[in-house]
This record gives sequence, C-alpha cells and structure tokens, in this order.
Amino acid sequence: VQLQASGGGLVQAGGSLRLACAASGRTFSRERMAWFRQAPGKEREFVAAITRDGDSIYYGDSVKGRFTISSDNARNTVYLQMGSLKPDDTAVYYCAATRGLGNRFLYMSKKDYDYWGQGTQVTVSS
Repeated sequence: VQLQASGGGLVQAGGSLRLACAASGRTFSRERMAWFRQAPGKEREFVAAITRDGDSIYYGDSVKGRFTISSDNARNTVYLQMGSLKPDDTAVYYCAATRGLGNRFLYMSKKDYDYWGQGTQVTVSS
C-alpha cells in the first residue's frame, strides 16, 4: 500500500485547509486510516482516524471541533478538513494506514499503523 498526502500549504490563523491522502496498491476494505502531525522538535502526534467503513472516527483533543476526517472509498482517499487553524497547528502532516483492522484501543498509537505517507507541510501564520 502506498499513501500519497497532499493539500498542505501556508495559511493565516483562522483559515482553513483540506488535506487528502490517496491510497494505492493493495488496499483492504476494513483498515483504519489516520492523520498524525509532527512539529519541529516534537513527537509525532495523533490528529484523527477513521475506519474504512466510517463506523468509527477519533480525534485528538487538540483538534476536536476544528478538524473533520472523512473518507471516499470509491477514490481510496481520506480527507482532513482543517478549520480555525492556529499557529500551533503548524507541522508536517502524515497519513497512515493499518494493514488490517488494527487494535481499536491503540488508534492513537503510531505503532498500530503499518503504512505511512511522505508528509505534507502545513504552516499557519499569526
């Protein structure tokens, strides 16, 4: 499975961006896909996750109410709609996917994901 993230860029505080993660190769119908982010000098942080059937959606505390994750299975693409952006949201955003169902108790853990995209830079200016 290959993951290609896109949609990053420079935006002013309070603005919006939409990231996309396109999956190609051998994709499965039940894996979980997620977004993580990593700011300079910080650990990679969980942002949001969604199961491919859309039944389960999770958000990190710092983005709840501002970000929305969604999936388009026909396009094998997961989106992250980001709103009310803050300078603290500045980071490289990575998409990730599990090989199978994953461990539903570990959706926030990097270790539960088997595939990673290359990352896309999001910069929020104040």
